[in-house]
Amino acid sequence: MDVYVNGKKIRADPKRAIGKGGEADVFDIGQGKALKLFKQPHHPDYQGLPNEQQTARDRLQLQQQKLPQFPRNLPDRVIAPEELAKDKASKIIYGYTMPFLNGTEILLRYGERSFRQAGISQQQVVQIFQDLHDTVSKLHFAGVVIGDFNDLNVLIEGTKAYLIDADSFQFGAFPCQMFTARFVDPLLCNRQATQPILQQAHNANSDWYAFAVMLMQCLLFVDPYGGVYKPKDVSQQIPQAARSLHRITIFHPEVRYPKPAIPYKVLPDELLHYFQQVFEQDKRGEFPRSLLNNLNWRICQSCGLEHARSVCPECRSLEDAAMQGRGDAERIVQGNVTVTPLFTTEGVIVFAATEQGQLKWVYHDRGEFRREDGSIILNGNLNPHLRWRIQGKTTLLGYQGQVISFQPDKPPERLAVDSLGATPLFDATASHRYWIAKGQLQRDSVLGAVYIGEVLPDQTHFWIGSNFGFGFYQAGNLRVAFVFDAEKPGIYDRVQLPPGQGQLIQMGCTFSDRYCWLFLKTQERGQIHYRCLVLRSDGTICATAEATEKDENWLTKLGKNQSGNPSPYCAVNDFLLACTDDGIIRVEIQQSQLVHTTTFVDTEPFVDSSCRLLTARTGLYVINHQKIQLLKLC
Repeated sequence: MDVYVNGKKIRADPKRAIGKGGEADVFDIGQGKALKLFKQPHHPDYQGLPNEQQTARDRLQLQQQKLPQFPRNLPDRVIAPEELAKDKASKIIYGYTMPFLNGTEILLRYGERSFRQAGISQQQVVQIFQDLHDTVSKLHFAGVVIGDFNDLNVLIEGTKAYLIDADSFQFGAFPCQMFTARFVDPLLCNRQATQPILQQAHNANSDWYAFAVMLMQCLLFVDPYGGVYKPKDVSQQIPQAARSLHRITIFHPEVRYPKPAIPYKVLPDELLHYFQQVFEQDKRGEFPRSLLNNLNWRICQSCGLEHARSVCPECRSLEDAAMQGRGDAERIVQGNVTVTPLFTTEGVIVFAATEQGQLKWVYHDRGEFRREDGSIILNGNLNPHLRWRIQGKTTLLGYQGQVISFQPDKPPERLAVDSLGATPLFDATASHRYWIAKGQLQRDSVLGAVYIGEVLPDQTHFWIGSNFGFGFYQAGNLRVAFVFDAEKPGIYDRVQLPPGQGQLIQMGCTFSDRYCWLFLKTQERGQIHYRCLVLRSDGTICATAEATEKDENWLTKLGKNQSGNPSPYCAVNDFLLACTDDGIIRVEIQQSQLVHTTTFVDTEPFVDSSCRLLTARTGLYVINHQKIQLLKLC
């Protein structure tokens, strides 16, 4: 599509697409600028959806009046519209230009333990929210309400927090009618509904409510209404999605707190009391800046717990802290489960894989990255943008557009690769390495690089299993999924994925010999959707499952942990094994559906939803961020 900015023609090139949401596509147009174009009614994402098409017409009509009146001189952290993008006759506004932020992360990632444990401290999170607090305060002083304030429209660069999607801001005669269920103020919703639905206009107080939700999520890895509510009186049971409307929070005595979340008692009493007042007693107003300024995190020298209190809330001795390295603890037997500790570190396990049933891993401790035998790979700090892979004794590290190969007694080798944001595009199996360079998917061989096929440069995700791989790219109206053989050149790029209208948040794969299990997480109309598709090597889909965040089933339990890299799940033949707070579950392919058939309840004490599973010759390896155990089901 061609648009005109100040009379100059600009082409929205799909190859330079940098973002895709439910309402608009974003393109890099050079010189530090981006172009945001609202989707028109005939956009492919709205094909066969008359309601969405009408919404697009209404949105485009509204922007004809709203964008020319957009407030000026807003805070520097607001990525505001600059120049309007119009048709050739300068009559219709299709979008606008804005500054292009490169190398940022959405705030949502900072509420994920798997992302944070790779090098983002609690104190850094505090600094991010101090910066965000300044921006929200300045916006309100200027008479602007954010409205649909959520963790997808905040981008983080270091400790700077930028607000995007400014065209949805509320000001003057232009209310914000959008909302995100997880962050909308329940005071503005119908309390009798089964899920939050906005009925009153956003206001400054609702912005600060969303701010408090995001802060709790990023500090504790659980939102105010997380966990599982199971009242003893079954007549008091309500849908999970309605808990905010009834103020049933993580502080409720009949809510089971999620295992992977940080215990809330690590927070100071003043902050805990404020959260309870907001989420249970409907306190509103500007978030007290002093609660952020006084939030200082420290690590207990006795038990290692990180907390923000003057005295450690749970000073306990950890027997396994003395087990640095391989553990020789006795096996634990419970019911039909036998658990043998294999490894414990005071640092962080950053990657693990199996090759022919043998477990190998990389961990970071005291400023050093090491392999499972204790050998040092390199010195350095944790960084969530490092991508690790293992191939025999070789360790592969991807960072900033290159892959570095570390081999014992050899100098490191470097390979230039394309990157998707901060993520270098490569993967590996026991047999081969795969990468994308200049838009070409390639793998290694004894004779050098082998060409597999053409893909979209700097836009393509891909994953590889033992027999075949899967890839995906999405840019503007272009949306392509493909499969490729692990040994032969060529890609099949006509894989038909179900249409998706929302913003793709996360994507991940795990493989068995025959199948690829693809997990998708999107936000559509302010609600999170989870999908799982099982594909054969020829690209056909043999089974599917879908759920939203308000549903209570196996997919929503797994969906909240889809961000791991690689996938935290274990696929074997035609079934999937995954860890939940209730124990390991088994999901099977049955007549084109994915069915949760078994929960291994005896495994519950040894796993939680943040654990990763890998197959072993005699059982399963259970891996969390500091410990590896061998689990056998009798």
